Amino acid sequence: MAAKIQVPDELKQDLPPSRWGKTLAATPIVMTVIATMLAGLASSEMTKAQYDRSLAAQLQSKAGDQWSYYQAKKLRSAVAHNSLDLLAATAETAPLDPAVLTGADAATVAALAKNELPAATPATFDAAVNGALEAVEGSRPEPQITAALAQIKPATLASALSAAQAAALAFDSATKSINKASDKFDEALLPGDKQVFRNFSAGRLRYTAARYETEARLNQAVANVYELQVRQNNYTAERHHRRSGNFFYGMLVAQMAVIVSTFSMAARKKSFLWSIAAAAGAAAVSFSLYVYLYV
Repeated sequence: MAAKIQVPDELKQDLPPSRWGKTLAATPIVMTVIATMLAGLASSEMTKAQYDRSLAAQLQSKAGDQWSYYQAKKLRSAVAHNSLDLLAATAETAPLDPAVLTGADAATVAALAKNELPAATPATFDAAVNGALEAVEGSRPEPQITAALAQIKPATLASALSAAQAAALAFDSATKSINKASDKFDEALLPGDKQVFRNFSAGRLRYTAARYETEARLNQAVANVYELQVRQNNYTAERHHRRSGNFFYGMLVAQMAVIVSTFSMAARKKSFLWSIAAAAGAAAVSFSLYVYLYV
């Protein structure tokens, strides 16, 4: 933080009471104000960078949870497929007679007897989000992925995440009644005819494998959007970090202008040293404006 600059009284006596003298006397004060403002901007940008890094870490944890769900459901789907293959290899099975599912609703009958799942509508994303997803999935160079993410507003990604989560929740809600009915029929049919139970078991395994496969794809969509948010926050953190460093360099130049302008009065070489101070101050302000607007 730059120190407050005051012009000593003995130096004020050497300053001409003209516009030039007033400008010369005000230069250290103006440069001190500019240096202080640049120091504040540098600190603010560094704080933003730290916040974005922290948020990216939290989002990465959430993305990891979704990838874990995806892997677990893919595994359960594979286990159900293997169990179905084993059942088909060791015993004869036939399509399940819907009449066996006494009292079941239409969705349960369709799922267990016809292997027809409830509709699972994938979330639809903005074209820019789809472009970024394709860039990540295609393992394109990092500059291309960063450029694609730069075109997406955080609010757009947040909307995409909400849509993906809503699609997963909608399918989960649609299958809850089927899951409960399946458990009920499993207990009811087990003591009865073995062939009927085998047919039911085969239908249930087909449904279970298809359900977990669909849920895995929906969880994958949520995880992909989380990954985009992680990358976007890391990109933003890097940008704030660069801006903080540039503002810090601008502050150093402004402080140099303070020192030089003070020495110009102390050494009574006002025109030459003041010109250097003015040039340094102008450079600091111009550079900082460029960083603020374009970096």
